Amino acid sequence: MVGSIVSAIYLINAIFALITILIKPRDVAAIWAWLLVLFALPVVGFVLYLFFGRGLTDKKKFYLRQSDLKELENFQNFRDDTIEHYDSQTNEVEKQAFVDFFSSLNQMPLTRKNELTLLTDGQEKLTSLLNDIEEAQHSIHIEYYAFVTDEIGNQVLRLLEKKAAQGVQVRLLYDAFGSHGTKAKDFNQLIANGGEAQTFLTSQEALLRFRLNYHDHRKIVVIDGKIGYTGGFNIANQYVYTTKKFGYWRDTHIRIFGAATSLLQLRFLMDWNVSVSEEKKVGYHLDYFFKKVDENNEQHGSADIQLVSSGPNNEREQIKLAFIKLITSAKKRIWIQTPYLVLDESVIAALKIASASGVHVKIMIPNKPDHPFIYRATQYYARQLIKENIEILVYEAGFLHAKTLIMDDEICMVGSANQDIRSYRLNFETSAVIYDHEFLEQLSNKFLEDEENCSTMTTETVKEMSTWLLFKQQISRLLSPIL
Repeated sequence: MVGSIVSAIYLINAIFALITILIKPRDVAAIWAWLLVLFALPVVGFVLYLFFGRGLTDKKKFYLRQSDLKELENFQNFRDDTIEHYDSQTNEVEKQAFVDFFSSLNQMPLTRKNELTLLTDGQEKLTSLLNDIEEAQHSIHIEYYAFVTDEIGNQVLRLLEKKAAQGVQVRLLYDAFGSHGTKAKDFNQLIANGGEAQTFLTSQEALLRFRLNYHDHRKIVVIDGKIGYTGGFNIANQYVYTTKKFGYWRDTHIRIFGAATSLLQLRFLMDWNVSVSEEKKVGYHLDYFFKKVDENNEQHGSADIQLVSSGPNNEREQIKLAFIKLITSAKKRIWIQTPYLVLDESVIAALKIASASGVHVKIMIPNKPDHPFIYRATQYYARQLIKENIEILVYEAGFLHAKTLIMDDEICMVGSANQDIRSYRLNFETSAVIYDHEFLEQLSNKFLEDEENCSTMTTETVKEMSTWLLFKQQISRLLSPIL
């Protein structure tokens, strides 16, 4: 009797598994990964799939795409007043090819004369951010995957409350799932002082709608339309303090003064307007965007910057295409820092091509997990890549969370996107594409400094891995398309 019931459950499970997975077009690797979960964990697998496997509805994707197109159209109305800082034509043939490619991904122009500051320490980034917020006169727009109301988060929040009370327009957008422990009531005083706080669209009623897999992973701050921040740091204690779990948190962020802040502002307004009710949508205002340089707003920067954004509402996977373009275009080197190395076949192929072409490929990963399954998958892909003459460096001085890519001596990328399938397909991400020799040298020097705190994964170290560890890596790899 019990055997018959179990057999019936498995049969029903198999039928529903096939129907559920195959009814909607999806990546083949993801299909097999979900089938593995559904067959290995009857009933439980369905619960997991209900919450983490269902994609955004076609209606939601259409809404997000149309909203972005509308905002891009609105943005064109403000470019005439800042035209000297937007110029998609260069005098360099190779650079022009990259500019055209990145422009085609998001319709984002090339911005000129940006002043960049590299921030690689949590306290350094926090201090810089707080100083700029303190000086804000008109608007403060903040978007974070994790805005946690712990000691650091409350320090930032108290200052935002103060600036809102002074009449500065403060808008805070956050991902509810990334901001563990943060509650809507934590922002009551900010709202009472005239500010606004909002969860990102995909984390609104996500539990009721059975869609927990799509996160706003961006980190964007724009102050008075002049100063912008983006990169890997979030707002929480662990990003500033040395903790027992992670040790020192090693990350990379950039502070921008210049026209590229208008691109960050545009991205913020896109995300804000799609997440709020009609009456809370923000109309475009020239004060939100970088203006012409005048006597009181002199600009001394040399960096040209474009912005690349992507999300599950667009099947082009723009961030991944940006990575592949740089990897396959390299002539001398590709240096990558990423906390997660969970690659799909197209990126693996690009890395193999680069290495086989004589390009020096180095990838730096952390020595410890913040997500166990993802870290085991990272180890799996790392040991596969060393077979392709790709150097894998393991950071030993804390937790490496930086998301950077350096191509030759020409271009680099800094942003929120990891080298993993989640960043390629599931998360909403933003990265800056930077053309500037001086900044690239700074980023390269920091990479070399980090390398001094690294061990190297070799065939010998792989041989020392236990059978149980290798088994966990293999299982995690099978699940990697849905991690």
